[in-house]
Amino acid sequence: MAGVFDRASPALTVIRPVRPNGAAMLIAPGGGYRRLNSRTSAMPAAAWLATRGVTAYVLRYRLPADGWTAGAPLQDAQRAMRLIHGQPGIDPTRIGTLGFSAGGHLTALAAARAKEELYAPIDAVDSAPARPAIVGLLYPVISLLPPNDRTSTRKQLAGDDTRAAEAFSVERHVTPEMPPVFLAHAMDDPIARVDNARLMQAACIRAHVTIELHLFKAGGHGWGMGHGETSQWPEFFATWLGSHGF
Repeated sequence: MAGVFDRASPALTVIRPVRPNGAAMLIAPGGGYRRLNSRTSAMPAAAWLATRGVTAYVLRYRLPADGWTAGAPLQDAQRAMRLIHGQPGIDPTRIGTLGFSAGGHLTALAAARAKEELYAPIDAVDSAPARPAIVGLLYPVISLLPPNDRTSTRKQLAGDDTRAAEAFSVERHVTPEMPPVFLAHAMDDPIARVDNARLMQAACIRAHVTIELHLFKAGGHGWGMGHGETSQWPEFFATWLGSHGF
């Protein structure tokens, strides 16, 4: 992955702390798999993490809207995790993921399906594990199935194909091997309905996976670092990160 974004290939932008603590976070922006809203979510979150000593890697993943297959973003997330594992100064046991909206869908699904070989190995990097130690999700799309089947995520990844929608629905893939999850969502979200958060919580409970869920009464969708009551999430997330050694 190159360090410069373009519309044709995946890339990573690295935000390095002044005093790195060895932890790292792969961050995926949202945009409904049609575009990437890095400036309003991923980049501010990366800067915030860097102030806490965490090295942040913002992922530019390929988009079905640009003609790539529906599986391309998942391949990019898996490859990125493996690349981060080999970076100097990064503790391979303290690499997490953070995703916003469709980026939350991507990081959650990548964690749930981390053991699957989603692409042919390219080089020695692909011998590294792809499973993150923790997963942070902000107003994520989780399910592509009714009644949550009217999102851009559903349209771009599955269209009218119900079997594809099942394959890309995160709640169908949560197992006891899923890493601990942090999730924050607004109850009045008009795009990724709050049902998504509840489905993820239920799937984690069934699989005996630790999940910390924060539901805000108001906030809508796409709030990035937050506004109003949603501005509490970074504080909650910081406490949660500390409890997991980040």
